[in-house]
Amino acid sequence: MRLRVLGCSGGIGGRHLRTTSFLIDGDVLLDAGTGVGDLTLAELSQIDHVFLTHSHLDHVASIPLLVDTVGGMRARPITVHATRATLEILRNHLFNWAIWPDFSEIPSAEAPFLRYEEIEVGRAELVGGRRITPLPAVHTVPAVGYHLDSGAASLVFTGDTGPNDELWRRVNRIANLKYLIVETAFSNKERQLAEISRHLCPAMLGEELAKLERSAEIFITHLKPGEIEPTMLEIEECAGKYRPRMLQNNLVLEF
Repeated sequence: MRLRVLGCSGGIGGRHLRTTSFLIDGDVLLDAGTGVGDLTLAELSQIDHVFLTHSHLDHVASIPLLVDTVGGMRARPITVHATRATLEILRNHLFNWAIWPDFSEIPSAEAPFLRYEEIEVGRAELVGGRRITPLPAVHTVPAVGYHLDSGAASLVFTGDTGPNDELWRRVNRIANLKYLIVETAFSNKERQLAEISRHLCPAMLGEELAKLERSAEIFITHLKPGEIEPTMLEIEECAGKYRPRMLQNNLVLEF
């Protein structure tokens, strides 16, 4: 499998700050933040599946425009995979005819541009021979992370999450783990905010990584604009023995 980082920032601003979105093998999106907008029209038209971690805007912002832009170019609908709770939020608050048209009914209910597929934590989805398994996440809305397994190696993306013992129990059972992408949204001075919003700060990241029993190459995502350098310095202080690196746009991970 090949994962290309389209966006990994906790905000926007300038050429390099795009919110969470990863392109897998050209046809699958893992979250659909603002980074999707940097793809060409030809690349957008090849996307068949979108796997969502949760419903927050920085992770779903590009879905409405994606479907509207390429729906008429495609022979089949784009499938959005998410938990039942997340799909209900999308139906009620995004594709509701008030914010955006309901593309699960356009151009007809029998042949729509968009369809929904419910996922469950722990139940693997097979997409073209690739195994994509939702993992538990602890956030302010129903959320998941993902385990991507090519057969040869695995990548885990935590999604947005606070402290999460069950995640690490599951990750520690992945024998072929190669990459771990973990969020750290706030600096240590904002630990209280991180706890309330169910994100991590560097001190909390260190506590979470101490639960990891597998070796992996670790990347940090979801850093807040304006706080990137001081937060990465704190990560070096709090979690340096795990050698985490900052995820960056256009990085390609193969596994």
